[in-house]
Amino acid sequence: MVEKTCDNWKGRLFPWLCWIGELKKPAVLKADLIAGITVALVLVPQSMAYAQLAGLPPYYGLYASFLPGIIAALFGSSRQLATGPVAVVSLMTASALEPIAGASPELYVAYAIMLAFMVGVFQVALGVLRLGVLVNFLSHPVVIGFTNAAAIIIGTSQLGKLFGVSVETSEHTYETVYDTVVAAFHYAHFETMLMAILALGIMIGLKRYLPKIPGVLTAVVITTLLSWQIGFDGMGGKVVGSIPVGLPALALPTFDFDTMVKLISVAVAISIIGFMEAISIAKAMAARTRQRLDANQELVGQGLGNILSSLSSGYAVSGSFSRSAVNIDAGAVTGFSSVVTGAVVGITLLFLTPLLYHLPQATLAAVIIMAVINLVKIAPIRYAWRVQKHDGAVAVITFAMTLLWAPHLDKGIMVGVLLSLLLFLYRTMEPRVAVLSRAPDGTLRDAEIHKLETCRNIVLIRFDGSLYFANTGYFEDKVLERAALKPDLKFVIIDAEAINSIDATGEEMLHNLAERLGETGVELLFARAKKQIWDVFRRTGLTRELGDDHFFALRTHAFNYAWDKLGDNHAETCPLRLAPKPAET
Repeated sequence: MVEKTCDNWKGRLFPWLCWIGELKKPAVLKADLIAGITVALVLVPQSMAYAQLAGLPPYYGLYASFLPGIIAALFGSSRQLATGPVAVVSLMTASALEPIAGASPELYVAYAIMLAFMVGVFQVALGVLRLGVLVNFLSHPVVIGFTNAAAIIIGTSQLGKLFGVSVETSEHTYETVYDTVVAAFHYAHFETMLMAILALGIMIGLKRYLPKIPGVLTAVVITTLLSWQIGFDGMGGKVVGSIPVGLPALALPTFDFDTMVKLISVAVAISIIGFMEAISIAKAMAARTRQRLDANQELVGQGLGNILSSLSSGYAVSGSFSRSAVNIDAGAVTGFSSVVTGAVVGITLLFLTPLLYHLPQATLAAVIIMAVINLVKIAPIRYAWRVQKHDGAVAVITFAMTLLWAPHLDKGIMVGVLLSLLLFLYRTMEPRVAVLSRAPDGTLRDAEIHKLETCRNIVLIRFDGSLYFANTGYFEDKVLERAALKPDLKFVIIDAEAINSIDATGEEMLHNLAERLGETGVELLFARAKKQIWDVFRRTGLTRELGDDHFFALRTHAFNYAWDKLGDNHAETCPLRLAPKPAET
């Protein structure tokens, strides 16, 4: 299906106008209804599990699944992206709030709602200001390192619920996991373990042998019925318990500005990580449906979804890999499928919450483990290492630091981002600087690599990179080094084709380089510079200082200028000359 584009201002302000008319087609309406209900059957138990992961009562997951998904679908650019509670954002919420509100359940809930509002405002601001490109600072190696670590942290955080034990939360997550394993070895609750094993067995078995049957829903129904039948809560097993009946009231969150300052870094991290997860899913689906995506519009949609989550007592949300896949595989055509999903969640809150009383928390823990187990992927890290060892190192270090500093997950991300930027600077500090000469086939090649003879009076240098503050000293040293090797040098020609940008430091260096070379009787020439580089040279007066006749569109023109100045038939003997074609026989 090819999407009908909406390029007018109404389509940009209200993206849902681009697809609302398609619902007049019975086939589209039916497909969206079926897809929306199908996603809801997965979302209801999954959202409760993720709320538990976030450290909140399970029903807050239902609150975060009601309006946010609808708003994100109406104002985002992706038609099939399913927005709601997700594992990584839930974990980041818990890691941020445990240290500052872990002892007070009321404060914890209030801060979670406030954090969702902060995330939403930041995402909307990025989208409105069209600053979606900022997420590119979070490189792929950082994301894969963080995601692998987060998946392990999420999985191990559920061990206590699987074994029916609880321990005090330690300063570091790995200490808490160790204490949980020790407690499980001595005090495991047998019935809870069996319930968890049953839930895992159902989901694994159905996924492998009967993939068309919804494993999560089946596990939830069977274990809830079994829990009710055997009186699981009376045996010491933990269940979801009473869930307030009715829709959440719309209200502004309670703002605590001192706490907001503490949560700024986490809000930014959740905003970017959550959006990257959402946009990567949206791009994958757009490739299948040939949609036109707008990253900034998606930021607005995700941001509004988080703001509405906060206003309706929910916590931070994002696009979901698993539920988006269910949505598109179920045949969703437009964003109306997400509206249907939200409506089903609303019906659940109004009428069906008593049925969830006996749902074992061990089942929710099993749901979380099944959801995140596929996030542990070693292959992308190994691939990054093969592409560039620096990238592999970033992924491994981000992974290790995230595990080490958990529950402070934002620190692991910040280390990864900082390391990526530092390694980028390191790689671009010493770009390739090649002295070129004419090869036997007539092309200009690296003289050192190809063992080519060079001209004693002319040196042609190509700089493979942008010229900016971190590498100007290196470039200048290399040029002067080449010049010092040729006592009879008269011309340095810079092949500027590979220079894409230049900053003030780089331009100032060229002024100084031209002066230093000029003092020794060497002229500096430029060839094949891009328009943006010419514009800088003109604005700063470099062309006027050196003379317009020192700047050339082609290298051949620069050669001719030098040969004319040198005279004595230099063009006939210079290794840079174009070799004559062999005579035909």
